Amino acid sequence: MAGPIVVIDYGMGNLRSVSKAVEHVAGGAEVVVTDDPALIRGADRVVFPGQGAARDCMASIGEHHLNQAVREAAASKPFLGICMGMQVLLEHSEENGGTPLLGLYAGAVRRFPGTAVGPDGVLLKIPQMGWNRVRPVREHPLWEGIEPGARFYFVHSYYVDPVDRALVAATTDYGLDYASAIARDNVFAVQFHPEKSAQAGLRLLANFVGWRP
Repeated sequence: MAGPIVVIDYGMGNLRSVSKAVEHVAGGAEVVVTDDPALIRGADRVVFPGQGAARDCMASIGEHHLNQAVREAAASKPFLGICMGMQVLLEHSEENGGTPLLGLYAGAVRRFPGTAVGPDGVLLKIPQMGWNRVRPVREHPLWEGIEPGARFYFVHSYYVDPVDRALVAATTDYGLDYASAIARDNVFAVQFHPEKSAQAGLRLLANFVGWRP
């Protein structure tokens, strides 16, 4: 019997909205919100959400004793990172003068430049808050049924800059063309919030629930 779909609870993130969105597309599969490493290890697949500051996020992961459980999940089962749950997979963030992250992938999390302007010539606000287009740069099962350039909902001031560009699964333009999704093996991670992104977001979550990497 397959284990549950686990949404990792480390005290930061839209846990209720994420878990409800996953339940909506899970086809009756059990969805559990937990900070228990044993339940995470026994999961069929794992969702790693998050929001807020990188330093607070890393501190909270440590306080909940989840560093090893997250690493093991990302190495062994279908794993979906959302927003901060994507950023912490890299090595370090520019936030607070430099914040060490989990380091699963080489690269940095960088702040949007405050000087970028949009196509209308108006200075872009930081954080990026609202809908923007996501352009897949390669095929992936989680893009199935989603129109290229579909709009998803974003709230963030920082973006991921992986060393290995082969990690990049999609890009988004916000004054610069940045990686809004990364993917490798059993890991897929997105900067946007699929749980807030209407039908395109629900389709991505449904694709994750059925994904067999």
